[in-house]
Amino acid sequence: MKDKLFNEFNAVTSKQWKQQIQYELKGADYNETLVWESPEGIKVKPFYHIDETITPYNVPSTTHGFKIVQNIFVHDVEKSIKRALETLNRGAESIRFTIENEALDVEKLLSSIPSDVQVYIKPVFLKSEFVKKIQTVRPDTIIELDPIGQLVKDGNWFSNLESDFSILNQLNTTISVNTETYQNAGANIVQQLAYTLAHVNEYFNRVQNINSPITINAAVGSNYFFEIAKLRALRLLFNILAKEYNHNIDCHIIATPTKRNKTLYDYNVNMLRTTTECMSAVLGGADAVANLAYDAIYHKDNEFGDRISRNQLLVLKNESYFDKVNNPSDGAYYIEELTQQLADKALALFKDIENNGGLITQLIEGTIQRKIKESADKEQELFDSGKEILLGTNKYPNKNDQMKNDLELYPFVKQNPRKTLITPIIEKRLAEKMEQERLQNEI
Repeated sequence: MKDKLFNEFNAVTSKQWKQQIQYELKGADYNETLVWESPEGIKVKPFYHIDETITPYNVPSTTHGFKIVQNIFVHDVEKSIKRALETLNRGAESIRFTIENEALDVEKLLSSIPSDVQVYIKPVFLKSEFVKKIQTVRPDTIIELDPIGQLVKDGNWFSNLESDFSILNQLNTTISVNTETYQNAGANIVQQLAYTLAHVNEYFNRVQNINSPITINAAVGSNYFFEIAKLRALRLLFNILAKEYNHNIDCHIIATPTKRNKTLYDYNVNMLRTTTECMSAVLGGADAVANLAYDAIYHKDNEFGDRISRNQLLVLKNESYFDKVNNPSDGAYYIEELTQQLADKALALFKDIENNGGLITQLIEGTIQRKIKESADKEQELFDSGKEILLGTNKYPNKNDQMKNDLELYPFVKQNPRKTLITPIIEKRLAEKMEQERLQNEI
């Protein structure tokens, strides 16, 4: 279409909009009344206009729709195969197996899945023999190996730094970067992006011949537009960094809703939260989305929870057509500007991390943990004071809601005193303290 719509209307400049807004405010200060500042230090304006929009970064295009990923924790091979095939028949498009037993018959597990289905394997150990079995049976399997992520979450390497990276270099396998821990522990968006970039940079520096896409696992929070911009900035920053290492393969982003804002009480609200978070993930350009079941924090895996979480993504894909447009956020002034500001701030923080020894050094020194705790404490204060709201928990709670007898999993931070190389980064939900008090007061 060559002609623009509504040519008969005169264009309205940003200055004219501001003048009208100032008039409507009846003397109230524009900046104090309508401009708010995010935890990342970004001042959010009430409107964005082409007059004031800076030239945006060119975010790499995603040219395919997102895949619906089903997570399966493998205890029994036969049962896991049956469950995987059932979920594929019910709408799942990719399967991610989490495996904790290296003696498990992985050949049988993989050979049972149709060849056109993308399979992810997430072992909670690092063994070269196990990885070689996978590569022999199914070479296209994405194996999520992330020794740094293990260090971040557990406080220790699988074995030690030299041994872990020696295995990665010998295997010439896929590299995974788990950034969910940063978000679930309370890092703000700029920190998440910078730590992810530093995390990736450690692999570029320490692993030779990375010839396949690096998989990035990202947790998506509840700040809808900021989270769209976060994933856009993540892909942008990755490609800027990768170019410096002559790595010309785009990253593969798997997005999962955050656990940080999920609640034990009024748990059905979790479905609303995960829906908007999955929407942010898709609009932000995630390659795959693994939804979080509404009851994941307190129930073991179950058919109903899996079905609901999968159907949420099926609705977004098949009824809302979220997979039909490439880079749907392009041209949205607000998101474009958020993307640029988040990328600029994250790049500055990343450079500071590198100037001070890199991610691993700063983890050993405790700097990263301290910065995340500071951000988490600020967010917790907002929640405790009621300024950050979780409906059904610190706003309009149902006093008759009883959960004590419905807990199949322990939904709070687990204490495991032991010797570690670094202080692990602990994931913690905002509502934990309030929920523990309510559980104690249940009749």
